[in-house]
Amino acid sequence: MSEMIETIPASESPYAAPTIDPERQEKAKAYARIRRRLWLVGVAWSGIYAFVWLFSGWTLDLKQFLMGYTTNVWLLVPLFVFGYALPDAILSLPLSYYRGFVLPHKYEMSTQSLKDWIVDQIKGALVGAPLGLLFLEALYWVLRAYPQNWWLLFTGFMLVFSVLLTNLAPILIAPLFNKYIPLGEEHADLEARLLKLAEQAHTRVRGVFKFDMSRRTRAANAALTGIGNSHRIILGDTLIDEFSAEEVETILAHELAHQVHKDIPVGIAISSVATLLGFYLANLAMGWGVAIFGFESVADVAAFPLLMIILGLYNLVTMPLENAYSRWRERRADQYALEATGNGIAYASALTRLANQNLGEVEPERWVVWLLHSHPPLGERIKMAEDFGKVD
Repeated sequence: MSEMIETIPASESPYAAPTIDPERQEKAKAYARIRRRLWLVGVAWSGIYAFVWLFSGWTLDLKQFLMGYTTNVWLLVPLFVFGYALPDAILSLPLSYYRGFVLPHKYEMSTQSLKDWIVDQIKGALVGAPLGLLFLEALYWVLRAYPQNWWLLFTGFMLVFSVLLTNLAPILIAPLFNKYIPLGEEHADLEARLLKLAEQAHTRVRGVFKFDMSRRTRAANAALTGIGNSHRIILGDTLIDEFSAEEVETILAHELAHQVHKDIPVGIAISSVATLLGFYLANLAMGWGVAIFGFESVADVAAFPLLMIILGLYNLVTMPLENAYSRWRERRADQYALEATGNGIAYASALTRLANQNLGEVEPERWVVWLLHSHPPLGERIKMAEDFGKVD
């Protein structure tokens, strides 16, 4: 990087950093523990549900029932998946309701009414259904047309799909859930700071926007969304209201680091390789499953639960590796944020506020970090920021 802001030594900084709230940390630990258990229940349920369909023969029964009405493969695929997924959605609704609505309210993190939560679920379904239909039809077309090499061709489709979605989601999808407005004169100084930081990072952005995060949560967040010409800086109103300009600047510097380090394109490339391997292994396993369960071919829609089991197991096995890579990437972004702003005290303060406000667990157990965390523990990140600029 060609330009860095002069480091502010911790001992000379006039900035008064907050401290970790012990009471909030007790809540954070309990909140994280419950969410982990609910995640485990959700994973176990998904696996059991798919296994029951597969080994009971329901999957073949559903296909035969639907074929009594249509033999059009383009229609049979969505009808089968809908018939398979609908009971799952109904049976898992209590878990989704508790995890998404009851628990965040219990720990005073959510500000959303039940009506608004239901509307969000409906919106999510309406947005996800067309995308899911496109995904399914593309998958089964490739399976039918290229049964030997479908895993290779469909990985290419997934790559294009991911790039397009990353580029278009901030423009077409995000505004369906939140209202985005320019910062305006009230925050002109903050906007100038962030635009200067983006310029310093050689990142062109379409503006700095505030969104109504407080409609749903008390948590704070910021992001650099989109790729290429769709880059924009977005700040939750909860962040703007509770954090100083210096703190917001350091948080945004962390997000810009991912652009500087090309983490998004590199991440898409690595994800594509992982997807390719997963689909290849799924192809091998599906060949075995077709013979065992009596499916017609890998393109038989009745084998859908088997495909879900295989890919689900693959994701579980590779999740620690993906998280380890992500933690390394996030550490690099922290280092960049410190060097770009030269303000370790402000960054430590920002991370401390995030821990308190977002109920972030500062010192999670090591196995939890290894298995589930995409970021280094907050305690390590805060110490790294506090130590920045200190003279030995």
